[in-house]
Amino acid sequence: MDDFSTFGHARPRDRAEAGTSTLLGQVMFLVAVALGFMTAGAFIGQELSQGTALICFLAGFGMLLAQAFGGERFRVGAFAIGWLYVVALLFGLGIGPTIAYFLENDGTVITQAAGGTALIVLGMGAVGFTLSKDLASWMRPLTFIILGLVVVSFVLLIFSSGGNPIISAAIAIVSALLIMVDFNYLRKHGTENDAVWLATGIFVSIVNIFLSLLNIFGD
Repeated sequence: MDDFSTFGHARPRDRAEAGTSTLLGQVMFLVAVALGFMTAGAFIGQELSQGTALICFLAGFGMLLAQAFGGERFRVGAFAIGWLYVVALLFGLGIGPTIAYFLENDGTVITQAAGGTALIVLGMGAVGFTLSKDLASWMRPLTFIILGLVVVSFVLLIFSSGGNPIISAAIAIVSALLIMVDFNYLRKHGTENDAVWLATGIFVSIVNIFLSLLNIFGD
């Protein structure tokens, strides 16, 4: 049967699906560009000292918190997009020395972490996008949980010799759940004004999963 009515207009459900597809494309484009900025930062930052790299990562984390609590200016429009890309670049600079270490000593760890991250993101994104249940109520508690885990991870990183694989696994699991919730929200509630903050959430979850798997596989 034709997808259009007698008058040549799409049915409401068709328009909604088209809007969702457009939003999904916008979000994933923003995520892809953010990952590109992070990759560039990681390449540039390979020669940075650990102290400088940590400062860059913490600066990115601080900007991320400002984006989360800074209001609409940090969530919608060109300024919010630029802010996301600067955060991504700082994250890349922050992990540059770590990437350089693994490339020099065991590059397969990076391949494993990247492959595992891709599988998790694809799987959880697909589940969230197709799930009939509305998961919007999960977003806030999961966000606070991941924030607490990341803070604990920072403390352990600063005051011990390395990361804790148990904390890393917990961060990966909660981040995977957040990806599922973000894609579910995108389909059920998302509008064009949600593109930047949804892209930011998905990007940060991808980074969390990658770094967690890097820590687990690198032990």
